[in-house]
Amino acid sequence: MALAAAATVTGLRLAPLSIPAPYILRASTSHALVAAPVSFSRPRRSGCGAVVRCGKRTGKRRYPSEKKRLDRRHKELLQQAAPEEGSPDRESGYWRLSKLAVPASDDPGKDFTGVSPALLQAIAKAIKFPVASMLPEEAFSVIRKSFDARKVLKEAQFVYTVDMDVKKLLDMEPRTWDFIARLEPKLGVIEYMPDEKLVNDLISILSVNKNDSDDKVEIRDTINNGSIHSEPKKPRVAVIGSGPSGLFASLVLGELGADVTLLERGQPVEQRGRDIGALAVRRILQSESNFCFGEVMKTLVQFGAPPNILVDGKPHLGTDKLVPLLRSFRQHLTELGVTIRFNTRVDDLIVEDGQVKGIVVSDTKLHPGSVNQKLPFDAVVLAVGHSARDTYSMLCKHNVDLSPKSFAVGLRIEHPQELINSIQYSELAAEVQKGRGRIPVADYKIVKSVGGGDAENNVNATEHSRSCYSFCMCPGGQASHSFCYLDRSPSPQCNILENIPVSFLQKQFQSHGPLAGVEFQREYERKAAVMGGGNFVVPAQCVTDFISNKLSVTTLPPSSYRLGVRPSKLHELFPPYITEALQQSIIMIEKEMPGFVSKEALLHGVETRTSSPLQISRDGETYESTSLQGLYPIGEGAGYAGGILSAAVDGMYCGFALAKQLSLFHGDMESFLGKAQKQTSFVKY
Repeated sequence: MALAAAATVTGLRLAPLSIPAPYILRASTSHALVAAPVSFSRPRRSGCGAVVRCGKRTGKRRYPSEKKRLDRRHKELLQQAAPEEGSPDRESGYWRLSKLAVPASDDPGKDFTGVSPALLQAIAKAIKFPVASMLPEEAFSVIRKSFDARKVLKEAQFVYTVDMDVKKLLDMEPRTWDFIARLEPKLGVIEYMPDEKLVNDLISILSVNKNDSDDKVEIRDTINNGSIHSEPKKPRVAVIGSGPSGLFASLVLGELGADVTLLERGQPVEQRGRDIGALAVRRILQSESNFCFGEVMKTLVQFGAPPNILVDGKPHLGTDKLVPLLRSFRQHLTELGVTIRFNTRVDDLIVEDGQVKGIVVSDTKLHPGSVNQKLPFDAVVLAVGHSARDTYSMLCKHNVDLSPKSFAVGLRIEHPQELINSIQYSELAAEVQKGRGRIPVADYKIVKSVGGGDAENNVNATEHSRSCYSFCMCPGGQASHSFCYLDRSPSPQCNILENIPVSFLQKQFQSHGPLAGVEFQREYERKAAVMGGGNFVVPAQCVTDFISNKLSVTTLPPSSYRLGVRPSKLHELFPPYITEALQQSIIMIEKEMPGFVSKEALLHGVETRTSSPLQISRDGETYESTSLQGLYPIGEGAGYAGGILSAAVDGMYCGFALAKQLSLFHGDMESFLGKAQKQTSFVKY
């Protein structure tokens, strides 16, 4: 059995968003988390309040001259946004103070998100105020808190980002005026944000702004008792898939007045949990209700997520908190008038004159061959996941423009949590206390290039250069689907992955066209299933034996995978160039993290579903398919996201763009999107 759902919505954790950097970040959670490359472009609001249009990520390193030019431009924007030195305008607004370091020994610990005396010391140093104890705690709010225990530091430290409310500060301590008046913006350290109304979540900002938009909609005349009335006609929108992108697209469109139908081929999360349990315990697979089928930040908190995700440098929900969160989300959508249909599979699109007019659906609970139902819609948002292979085939029949893209394959590695704590924290590991201590459980983020040159950034790279990296690091997770409790105890596991270049796919699987990557996945999933012996048992191998190219003949170390593992020659699973790259990378990791290569470390195969192997072409502004009008492909399945959070944001932006096309919103979209983006904590930290 392939570990196909190792990064699915079932184990809802806020998946990383930034491309792995070419170095090991030891035990640091100050990064925003790793994700697969995202190729869409969206407006982004910087800390200064200015809107910056981000280009597509190409994976190439910027030349020094270009980086200097961008830094200079960003600095100019910061200076333009901030009032002049000594100006009375500085008596309002917010200053965002970043990179505030507090030694771990002085900090109350990972669960404390307030303003401690030690943090006031760091703030006073940043604004050059001489007496930290005179600063009122109420004037500061913690926006981000992360932990950094890299070996280059003299002492492990918590790193904060704090917003300073100028008006409140001056009201409570007028003597700070001279220091506020002299503050100068500094890129990534001190940034000014104008005083504007901050709302609590995406729902609030939608409620505030939708009332300001033009209420003109298409009018339909009806006759009632001899009198003519005009009633608004709501545009009908189908959202296919209730993952993060589908949920947030439905939320935006529902709040702005569309008649939304959300279709999900799987069961509600409550029943799906029972179906997954049946698979894990009794080996009974429900093909339409498993890991791969299923139902930002402040919005998630409103629906029941832990409030500390707004502050944590590496936000984490915990699968044990998923069911009530999704239930609340679903209830809110229902109250908006969104129709939610579970057990409903979309089998086809209704296309007339190059435009989608509706969909053909079937009930997954009924027997095969049951009569399908045709449903008319004005627009169809395609928010399927990266495993919707039948949907990809259906799109090919309609000549929708699909193209293969690079994606990652590899193995899942699992270590005892205590071992990773010891490697990363040394003597500080004793303070972790299985996730209940002052110090967070240790994790890691790694990327290694082998074969010469910097393959990741395309610098001096040769055709033999390969790049491997970790993804979906989950302290306390299970190897099958990243089920992870909120306290993040016992064993940590993650994927060790390598990107498969498009050129290889086109060469080896050319006959499959845009579905070349899908066929690659199928081939190696079949091989892994045979290697495991069937019955959902997965092939496994000790890391030491994988490196030595030999079968693990002794007893395997414990695995969190509940359906069983079988000693196998994982080094013979992939093509040699993939295996060799993985082996060399693991050896390089050992040099940075002594103890990583251990008989206690266990590899599981195979991981192929971390991202979509193809991309559905769409317009960068309207989000509409470039080859089929009325179709809006979004999220991971469409090839435009690399994790839960990025998929949610992609769905949110598509909802805004579609609402504008449907005349549901007539305001300043650029300003509106900038404000909405702030609510998902995507401002620069």
